[in-house]
Amino acid sequence: MTTMKTKMMKANGMSKTSAPSIVCEFFPEPKLLFAEGFQHIDPKLGILSSGPRSYVPRRQHPESVRVGIIGSAETIAATRVWMEQGAKGFDGNESHARFPGFMSDRGYRSNLVFDSTWEAQLVQREIDLVLSIKGQRDRFEALLALLEDKLRLLSEKDRQPEYITIAIPEQLYKACRAIDYHDKVLGRVHRDLRRAIKVIAMKFRIPTQILRQQTAENETGDVISKIYWNYFTGLYFKAGGLPWSPVGLAPGTCYIGISFFRPFSASKSKMQTSLAQAFDEHGDGLVLRGYEFEWDAEKEGSPSPHLTEQDSFRLIELILNRYTEVMGQTPQRVIVHKSSRYWDAERRGFTTALQNKVSKYALMALTTQSTFRLMTTNKYPPIRGTSFRIGDLDYLYTTGFIQELGEFHGVHVPAPIQIADHIGQDTAREALLREILVLTKMNWNSAHLGGSLPITLRFSQLVGDIMREVPTEMDPLANFKFYM
Repeated sequence: MTTMKTKMMKANGMSKTSAPSIVCEFFPEPKLLFAEGFQHIDPKLGILSSGPRSYVPRRQHPESVRVGIIGSAETIAATRVWMEQGAKGFDGNESHARFPGFMSDRGYRSNLVFDSTWEAQLVQREIDLVLSIKGQRDRFEALLALLEDKLRLLSEKDRQPEYITIAIPEQLYKACRAIDYHDKVLGRVHRDLRRAIKVIAMKFRIPTQILRQQTAENETGDVISKIYWNYFTGLYFKAGGLPWSPVGLAPGTCYIGISFFRPFSASKSKMQTSLAQAFDEHGDGLVLRGYEFEWDAEKEGSPSPHLTEQDSFRLIELILNRYTEVMGQTPQRVIVHKSSRYWDAERRGFTTALQNKVSKYALMALTTQSTFRLMTTNKYPPIRGTSFRIGDLDYLYTTGFIQELGEFHGVHVPAPIQIADHIGQDTAREALLREILVLTKMNWNSAHLGGSLPITLRFSQLVGDIMREVPTEMDPLANFKFYM
């Protein structure tokens, strides 16, 4: 880690003598762990060199994956050909790595198993019936009911598939992909087909993935090897495998992300629901729906919801109890990432609950921002892993130029995330920032080197949208793979 001090002038003409002191630090790109203990910073190069983490030594490695497909006769055939083509491997180009495949002797070292008994066809009569429905809400719900019937059919097989690809015909997908309508009780409602499908699939405990017809026919215009990397990385994880593990996270630590979403029932009210995602030091995660509470943004003077001391205490207790139950271990250390600043009542509630349960903890607030950036003296953007501090605020570049590879994977000018409200003195500030950088690499739904936010908060919006679809009387599944 390199440290330096410098001076920076604000754009509003602040004099040199009043310019703030900026402390800059650099954290090298974190490495990941693959089969046989091989380490590399890039998920793709690690898989190419050694194979997935759970392959050797054997830990959760699926030797094969039984694949189900739901679609029309045409999309089922195209999907199977597309997946079998990808399983053999696919060449890349100068900018994108070759995809090594998904077979026992290559790539993810696992085999796809297909069988006509794991195919549920949407016959033309069913497709035409859905498309003939004029009202967009009725059409949307008719398609969901049809897909639920097909999922139920596959789940009731004596030997059910372990993973289901939903290959909706393009015309049907475009007619139902998203809807907006007004409900007399709920008010204005927005629904997304992908999110709604995730919820109905939870009933049958089978992970799913929507595959667009244009993707199966290689008509997206995107690089095919890149698509295969993302698709099969997600498939391997959903089938129970670990594509890679982080290096540098403290053993016995539980990393928690806390955010909020508005349930359907709150469209005309002021209700909010807390949402938590918790991960261990290996990257295994779970999702929890917290408690509903009322939030009046105008009265409270903040659009961002905040918890009372009692609700904060209850939420941490719920998370840690469920984490211990699902993960089979009680954490020794807890790091909490929240999507908004902590109010005093939240601090008291969180810290009291944590002090009752664990020996070490830290609270941090993480947000994206574009107000503060570093300017470089060359043509390259700031290096990913660069951080700077202004007062009690930290800024960390989780996107940017990747020094170790000599590459920039973005298309926009990168901006650092802001880290505030460091509460707790059990872990050095630098160690917490380094852990955030590691956690940006734990998205098993793609093979990207890293994301802008750590996995604790990366999917908070997506998971919140899915949770909106979960009825209050239904217990959402805890395993993270059902939300990806």
